[in-house]
Amino acid sequence: MDLASAPVLAAKVWHYWIAVPLAAGGVLLLVATVAGYLKKVQSLKYPRGGAGE
Repeated sequence: MDLASAPVLAAKVWHYWIAVPLAAGGVLLLVATVAGYLKKVQSLKYPRGGAGE
């Protein structure tokens, strides 16, 4: 192995470990977006302290 291929090898190692937090962040962002949307929609559909209570 020569020194010219060392950065390529380091890039592959970088690629694998950075994928985990990026994927986890993407999943958390998706879950937070869906939860926030549903909360907003449900709060408009069923408001708190309405006349029926």
